[in-house]
Amino acid sequence: MPLDSLKDRIESLVWTPARDTGLLRLARTVLILGRDLAFGQLTLRAMGLVYTTLLSIVPLLALSFSVLKAFGVTNQIQPMLLNLLAPLGEKGGEIALRITGFIDNMNVGVLGAVGLALLLYTSISLIQKIEESLNYIWHAPRTRPLGERFTRYLTVLMVGPILVFSALGATATVMNIELVRGLMSVEVLSQLVQALSRLVPYLLITAAFTFIYLFMPNTRVRLWPAIVGGAVGGLAWQTAGWAFALFISTSNNYAAIYASFAIVILFMIWLYLSWLVLLFGASVAFYVQHPEYLYLRGGEPRLSNRMRERLALAIMELVARRFVHGEAAPSQETFTQHLKVPGHVLMVVLDELERKALVVATVEEPCRYLPARSPARILLADVLEAVRAAGEDGFLSPAGVPTTVAVDRLVTQLQQAAATSLAGMSLHDLVQQGNATPADPGPAEEVLRAGTGQRMGQTAKG
Repeated sequence: MPLDSLKDRIESLVWTPARDTGLLRLARTVLILGRDLAFGQLTLRAMGLVYTTLLSIVPLLALSFSVLKAFGVTNQIQPMLLNLLAPLGEKGGEIALRITGFIDNMNVGVLGAVGLALLLYTSISLIQKIEESLNYIWHAPRTRPLGERFTRYLTVLMVGPILVFSALGATATVMNIELVRGLMSVEVLSQLVQALSRLVPYLLITAAFTFIYLFMPNTRVRLWPAIVGGAVGGLAWQTAGWAFALFISTSNNYAAIYASFAIVILFMIWLYLSWLVLLFGASVAFYVQHPEYLYLRGGEPRLSNRMRERLALAIMELVARRFVHGEAAPSQETFTQHLKVPGHVLMVVLDELERKALVVATVEEPCRYLPARSPARILLADVLEAVRAAGEDGFLSPAGVPTTVAVDRLVTQLQQAAATSLAGMSLHDLVQQGNATPADPGPAEEVLRAGTGQRMGQTAKG
């Protein structure tokens, strides 16, 4: 069997829309994740996070762990760094010792106002970079307001270390309770506790990843997808740590090649793997929550003019129908569920409708969409014109394209035919037509089909 034919059969088997079993969805997710790792921006963004981490790790840790001095747990900073850098072997201990030395030598009191501001900016820049990378994965183009971002960043810097060490302290306290010691004297229970203790690092990193996936992206992340992404990311992080430690223990060539720079090179490689695993887990969580993004072709989908018109009419019809019937206003997730179209594709049309004052977005999270005015005062011709003229106020516009008189006349006839076929039909009229069955064309399609027929007839007469 030719290779191309085999490839076509596999694509037909995996990507046929009619088939949507759990096993096929898993296969699609694995293929898409592999494509994102090979051709996406995950590797590029992981490299950017490595650079930012090298600049901000000492100020970040110094600012975060300064809060812990009141709790008397600063002596646990170095053991935690040793655990995080354990895959580096002996070099990890050396790096942890140097980082803690830098933290101890940093005196915030002598920095002054400018120095303190630079310290805060350097510390916050890493968290901001993480948020930007996760927003990219979750297709969240809108950033949070400045005040909200500042509050969230300070929460991560100040409260995050307290929660981590509180969890570690609670675990140690439980293990020292006399009842627990008595239970551990039983051989079976002792083996069970030892097995569970080996799972503690995995559970902690899974909880940390889950918290990041829930807290950082500027979109609503459901708990179950975040847990799945955190579990996959935690398992991948532990596996990567084991593989990296095995590589270092079995290879001595890196020291001969890089000499004294070997410790820096290894540290950067481990940082890169760690950030890549974090972003990979975020991708897993995203595809679990949004399976509609599992499509075959790579890159961002581009909308045809016909698709823009269809989506615009369908969006406006759903917004107006819920408004007229007194139902809850739709959100982006509502549009995705009804129209089976990825959210970032919908936002291209939604943003244009909002910019043309046809819909308005509420300030709540997640935002919901309402008609900008009464549906009876919104003409369908205006809806179609809004998406047809999208982007014309930018670099190119119809007036800037030199055309012949014949082309200008034909374009004018098409525009007049579309306006005549709609005959002043409003959005309220579209809602009143009711819902068509799946076998019948929807109201939006009927309007477009009627307009197309009218245009063809008038064009033929002309």
